[in-house]
Amino acid sequence: MAGGEPFGHRFGEPGLLVQALTHRSAGAPHNERLEFLGDALLGLIAGEALYQRFPRADEGALTRARAELVRESTLARIARRLDVGPRLMLGPGEMKSGGHRRDSILSDALEAVIAAIYLDAGFAACRSAVLAWLEPELEGFEINKVCKDAKTRLQEWLQGRQRPLPQYELLAETGDEHARTFVVACRISEPALISEGEGGSRRAAEQAAAAAVLEQLEAAR
Repeated sequence: MAGGEPFGHRFGEPGLLVQALTHRSAGAPHNERLEFLGDALLGLIAGEALYQRFPRADEGALTRARAELVRESTLARIARRLDVGPRLMLGPGEMKSGGHRRDSILSDALEAVIAAIYLDAGFAACRSAVLAWLEPELEGFEINKVCKDAKTRLQEWLQGRQRPLPQYELLAETGDEHARTFVVACRISEPALISEGEGGSRRAAEQAAAAAVLEQLEAAR
């Protein structure tokens, strides 16, 4: 693990990789700050790759494709391919509950590894490693067949009618640390509607709430 070769990079500072693979349940220093940086780097690298690969795609198609590439389930699939799970350092509770198999933990760790490579060797090395990880996902990728998510569809519905954008509010966050549940409300003012959504992350709950509002709009037609 110390050399980092499984991720396409040999670390000059192995401690960065150790931190990237350390979940907060295992104590500090953990990978949450690295995850923040890695998320930004991943968005840039994925966006650049799509921009170059699909020169005729418009902004909307590129945005949807990038969202598909950086979504939690895609990152977790890449993390499994890179064998991230067995390398994770987890606290006893997460180990017992199978945290090394959970999509959210795997995707967060992968983003942290991206930041660790960047801090260790700079952007060029980071970009090279990440592009190699993304290549299997991009192979055969049909950009115009990527479906819009519920939040995007709701926003476009409102914008197309020159109405105020939706507001999302976190209503509840429950459950143990290794199995959180989020409840989010989605409100629109024209017409006045509100729906709640639930998910294993705030992002997933927002999508569920947006989908519920869209269902109400469709039913009202």
